Amino acid sequence: MSTTQSERLRELLEPLVSSQGLDLEEIEVDSVGRKRVLRVVVDSDEGADLDAIADVSRALSAKLDETDAMGQGEYTLEVGTPGAERELKEHRHYVRATDRLVRFQLTSGDELVARILTVDEDGIDLEVPGVKGRKATARRIAFEDIDKARVQVEFNRKSNENDADMKEEEEA
Repeated sequence: MSTTQSERLRELLEPLVSSQGLDLEEIEVDSVGRKRVLRVVVDSDEGADLDAIADVSRALSAKLDETDAMGQGEYTLEVGTPGAERELKEHRHYVRATDRLVRFQLTSGDELVARILTVDEDGIDLEVPGVKGRKATARRIAFEDIDKARVQVEFNRKSNENDADMKEEEEA
């Protein structure tokens, strides 16, 4: 049974990432000129701060140094988080995107931009923003009806009551 380098790296590194309280989201090996770059993407339900990224990076580097998983040539290890416009692939990704605006490509070919309200085992409850002064509407989508989903960056989101409460506490 043949396995790819990415699969072998995942088997080697996933236990280390999990021991740091993080999920291993992606592994990618690229060639850049004569050097190779190993990109490891990690995340957790609470997010991953810089200290957690640094800790897991040191642990992964040490593990890679004691094995020949990357071969004999030079490589660069890059450890980071999925980023602002992450693609949602796993159930946990949808849970982590609760209250975020997401662009959905549906299996029907339709596209939908909506805010995730709740996630369960079968699908997602959404709030579809109203257009031209209309009220937002509720909608449910089953996971099987989603082809792709990607979190959208919001620069001008109106604050909600929690934001107002936090601002009042800061001013007090």
